[in-house]
Amino acid sequence: MRSMLQHSSAPQVHRAPGRSLHVKGAEPHRRRRLLATVLVAAIALTVALAAIFASSAHAAVPAAVNIVGPGHYARIQEAVNASSPGGWVLIEPGVYDESVRVTTPDLHIRGMSRNAVIIDGQGLSVPGGRNGIEVYKADDVWIENLTVRNFERESQNGANGNAIWWNGGSGSGQIGARGWWGRYLTAYDTGLDGGYGIFTSNETEGSFEDVYASGFNDSGIYVGACRDCYARIANAIVEDNAVGYSGSNAGGHLIIERSLFRHNSAGIVPNSENPGDPPPPQDGACSSGENSSPTPTFSTTRIARCTIIRYNAVVENNNLSTPANDSTLKAPWGVGVELPGTYADLITRNLIAGNASDGVLGFEYPNPFPPTAETIFFQLAGNRISENLFFGNGTGGEPFSGDVTLAGGLFGQQLSTNNCVSYNLMPDPTFPEAIEGTWGCQNETTPNPSPGNLEPVGYLLALQEASESRRSVPQPPPPPQPTMPDPCAGVPANPLCRR
Repeated sequence: MRSMLQHSSAPQVHRAPGRSLHVKGAEPHRRRRLLATVLVAAIALTVALAAIFASSAHAAVPAAVNIVGPGHYARIQEAVNASSPGGWVLIEPGVYDESVRVTTPDLHIRGMSRNAVIIDGQGLSVPGGRNGIEVYKADDVWIENLTVRNFERESQNGANGNAIWWNGGSGSGQIGARGWWGRYLTAYDTGLDGGYGIFTSNETEGSFEDVYASGFNDSGIYVGACRDCYARIANAIVEDNAVGYSGSNAGGHLIIERSLFRHNSAGIVPNSENPGDPPPPQDGACSSGENSSPTPTFSTTRIARCTIIRYNAVVENNNLSTPANDSTLKAPWGVGVELPGTYADLITRNLIAGNASDGVLGFEYPNPFPPTAETIFFQLAGNRISENLFFGNGTGGEPFSGDVTLAGGLFGQQLSTNNCVSYNLMPDPTFPEAIEGTWGCQNETTPNPSPGNLEPVGYLLALQEASESRRSVPQPPPPPQPTMPDPCAGVPANPLCRR
């Protein structure tokens, strides 16, 4: 083999430093053919590189920005309808009398001033009600830096009448969208029939940050119908609502933190619910996504909890002048954190003060009640209340009022176990007494807090009766709230954002 290679007549290609390509030992026609081959290869490479650069240039084309304001779209809905996935809708200051529906995914809707971009329902009650902004089954929609006010339901218990709603398929029992993002939002109602303020249901993976909600007859902020939500609420101010936060059948990875809940009838109310917003229950365990039972059990207090309520101020939730509907009228009033039939939630490092009935009130929740064939007897199980600062709760002086009250074993159910309470500063009474002893988190298991004792039932019914006897009046509009520091941040160049 070696001798054959040595005597081969194949041409040898050389490139000398600083010299052009030449072919040694080849006849002229063969040399021309080789050069032609090299030239064709170079042309092919040039075409391929041009295609790559063209593709990159196409990918780098900025997303379309549709502007609402003078000289542009007159209405927000028109700009939304003209948008494609990945696009932006920027809204100039003004008052917009319209209801907006969004079905385009991956869309950013941003006001240029939180307090001066106002979507106004004008307090009008229309047949069926209407919403301020509804995002329907669309993934990854951002709404930022604007105010929505005075959208009313047809009646106190009607549908719609919500300010801002990411709707993944209400009532379906299924997750219909992923990715809901709200920042620098103000939602308020100065009538009696505003439903929810800032609202998501049947969706996962989202957050509400730097938001404000007041004056709603259901709740200011609502997250529902996501067994494992992957959600976060932070830096919120929620006041003057029937309920500050409500979370029906919302659990798993869900955090409420660094927020203020004040002057609501009740402050923070995660809850199990039947039949609304299926599937039940509200389950804060990190493994909630694997749970298929409406009444899960926990064998120990030492479980991993991923629904966490922490670093909040929950104060003076005693407002019996707020609007309320048939559902929220039944909620015990004067409570900071209310746990109706909840499982495996962690309430930690909060300031809970000045709530007339209870700082934290947890109880079994048969729903519907009075019981029917459809009733689910939700227990109170696996919750942990630790490292909170309590004071001035239970000022009404009623039996069972105080810093922490846990009621279980009320309806023949004995599974309200493994709740625990530890390391709190609690100067006011608790029920059961000395709750950090027998029900302390140092115990691997804890018993039912009040088996066979029906006195707490009377207490709960008295709180409900007081709530139902309220005299509702319109709540005041809020003062201006902090606007987004730079509403052009992250926006492609456009006539409003030229950089």
